[in-house]
Amino acid sequence: MREAETTSPVIKTGIAAFDDILGGGLTANRVYLLHGTPGSGKTTLSLQFLLEGVRQGEKVLYVTLSETRMELMAVAQSHGMVLDEVEIFELIAEEQDLDPDNQYTMFQPSEVELSVTTRRIQDEVERIKPKRVVIDSLSEVKLLAQSALRFRRQVLALKQFFVGRDCTVLFLDDKTARGEDDLQLESIAHGVISLEQLSPDYGAERRRLSITKLRGQRYRGGYHDFSIQRGGLVVYPRIIASEHLKRNDVTVMRSGIPEMDALLGGGLTSGTSVLLLGPAGIGKSSLGVQYAAEAARRGLASILFSFDERLETLFQRAEGIGIPLRTYVDQKLIEVRAIDPAEMSPGEFADKVRKAAEGENGKPVKIVVIDSLNGYLNAMPEERFLTAQLHELLTYLGHLGIITFLVVAQHGLLGNAMQTVIDTSYLADTVILFRYFETRGEVRQLISVVKKRNGRHERSIREFSLTEGGIRIGEPLRRFHGLLTGTPFSMKSAEPLTVQNSTIEE
Repeated sequence: MREAETTSPVIKTGIAAFDDILGGGLTANRVYLLHGTPGSGKTTLSLQFLLEGVRQGEKVLYVTLSETRMELMAVAQSHGMVLDEVEIFELIAEEQDLDPDNQYTMFQPSEVELSVTTRRIQDEVERIKPKRVVIDSLSEVKLLAQSALRFRRQVLALKQFFVGRDCTVLFLDDKTARGEDDLQLESIAHGVISLEQLSPDYGAERRRLSITKLRGQRYRGGYHDFSIQRGGLVVYPRIIASEHLKRNDVTVMRSGIPEMDALLGGGLTSGTSVLLLGPAGIGKSSLGVQYAAEAARRGLASILFSFDERLETLFQRAEGIGIPLRTYVDQKLIEVRAIDPAEMSPGEFADKVRKAAEGENGKPVKIVVIDSLNGYLNAMPEERFLTAQLHELLTYLGHLGIITFLVVAQHGLLGNAMQTVIDTSYLADTVILFRYFETRGEVRQLISVVKKRNGRHERSIREFSLTEGGIRIGEPLRRFHGLLTGTPFSMKSAEPLTVQNSTIEE
């Protein structure tokens, strides 16, 4: 990143999140290169850029060397865009030009067609005097030039032509002819915006953008996911936790279950992350819902992101243990969102969490539940650095004073052979462990807090059960050892061990 070195005005692109990445927008009266493979969204972004100029009362021009006017209008119509005030200059081969009798025989096409093409573009700009221009695409100019030297000179000539004309220009390039020409273009442009389209082994395509060059401006580096929806590009800026430092009063969130609060040394501190770790079906998600319901009872908002479970199943399961989840959802105190990770990029998911945390629906949340990380991580195996993104997201939520619950299902059911798909225990401030154990022909559940960074916690193991009356947690199982192996042994004692409504005999 570079410190600002210019006092030139900054213009908006028509995409607020993209302007945020750019540090406010594009410096006016400069030439920019927008490149990407076919289908990556160059034309759509360009149309949004021009329509923003129309909203500002500016004259705008779209020069097309590859698509017809009808094709361009069809793209705009698919997004609900109206191009009535966008000047479109169609500069493609006409039918008579394709007649063999009209082909050049004594001169190279580059000697005639290239200069004619350039002159016609310049004449149209002189006639309209636009504030914003899009030239789509330089690949056609490259083909006409037939040599890297002639191509560079021609692009330089176009750039010099626009200097002093109070005009911001986007050069589009589709990367169909790769090589030194790409670097030649990047060296000429004031800024370079790169769009990429990725094809995972499963699921929808993923798109991302990056700013590889921007003279005289601070910008947000790295890759930023985006999607193409009706209306144009929707950009999801990469979260940088250090940009959201905020002082919050430290509060303690209780679960509504005295024994659970005792395990945690009083409760959970605001701004911390909690890992709920254990085998499938043991009650991890239910405990996360319990905390959200207790927050709702106190008038605080929460949001649950469900990767693995249908919403109707989640509601039924909550009602089965006495949690009125539907009621809190109707009261706008809890929001539940089903996430399909095969159709969503990590950047888009992080953006949804960020907007909810900041109060997109009018009320900032205090609890975020991600259920589960297995669905999040396993559905995107091609994505690299997901753990790093998750760490940044948790740090960001911590700065806002939000408690985040991460549900992780381990492979296996009993004993020491439990395995975790990915180790995220180091990310969390608190780790709550769930296990099954067998005694006298029955399978029971237990719960224990094995890590808490900010404060003391109880190190005992307690029985955990789900009943129609809610979550039940018993007294510490002090007369047994080997509980975490799944087959505990009783210590010598004359009295049976009573756990809430159940009794475990020695």
